[in-house]
Amino acid sequence: MRAGVVQTTTGLDRSANAQALAEAATRLAARGADIVFLPEMCGLLDRNSARLAASVSGEESDPAIAALRAVARDSGVAIAIGSLAVRDDEGPADGRLANRSILVGPDGAILARYDKIHLFDVDLPDGSRYRESASFAPGDRAVIADLPWGRLGLSICYDVRFPALYHALAQAGAAVIAVPAAFTVPTGRAHWHILLRARAIETGCFIVAAAQTGLHQDGRETYGHSLVVDPWGEVLCDMGEAPAEALVTLDLGRVEEVRQRIPALRHARPIHGPVVSAAP
Repeated sequence: MRAGVVQTTTGLDRSANAQALAEAATRLAARGADIVFLPEMCGLLDRNSARLAASVSGEESDPAIAALRAVARDSGVAIAIGSLAVRDDEGPADGRLANRSILVGPDGAILARYDKIHLFDVDLPDGSRYRESASFAPGDRAVIADLPWGRLGLSICYDVRFPALYHALAQAGAAVIAVPAAFTVPTGRAHWHILLRARAIETGCFIVAAAQTGLHQDGRETYGHSLVVDPWGEVLCDMGEAPAEALVTLDLGRVEEVRQRIPALRHARPIHGPVVSAAP
């Protein structure tokens, strides 16, 4: 499978962002990509929750979805839209949005949707706080999709810190798992490579992590370093810190080869009951 990866510095103009994504996906399709992977919040990246809520729409009127579905139809390429902020008519009554990954097939049809399960809420020692759950409602199900080249598992950014999700995707037959992200610089430097390599090794899957990078119009700075990691934990591609596009060939036969060498998925056993505190 030839995977195209797009690393972007997404801004506040939805139309301009959609056009840039469509152009990048078209270029990668022309280079022979079978599927193109895009970052988290690739249609609009804005930490101002009020401005974000006023800007987003439902899937049917999202410019990035429309543009990318057209590219898929015209070029015959699948596109994993890392995630978008989407207003869902069937969402919670409090009006929170979905942080949604959308998989578009080579015919332009939407094959799968995944809403980010794990939301990042934190109070930092310096007094600053961040509440992703104030703007977004969490998803409640893991999602896997069948593609001509194999099964693709979907996840988003902060999910990468929760290995149970990746284990479930691998047990369900995923050979490749997408991890689109907008990691900040400090946590990216400390944890990004380690976490992604660990998820690849634990699952025996290819990990494709398209990332945001650089200084954004909303003031945040993201780490970049979009990665493709093979099932043995080897980094096949590291895109550094500049906006860029890459094309990486994934030998999916490597998945079964690695799982035969380290059959951890077959050896996994459920842990029943609470953890016991041993007597002294």
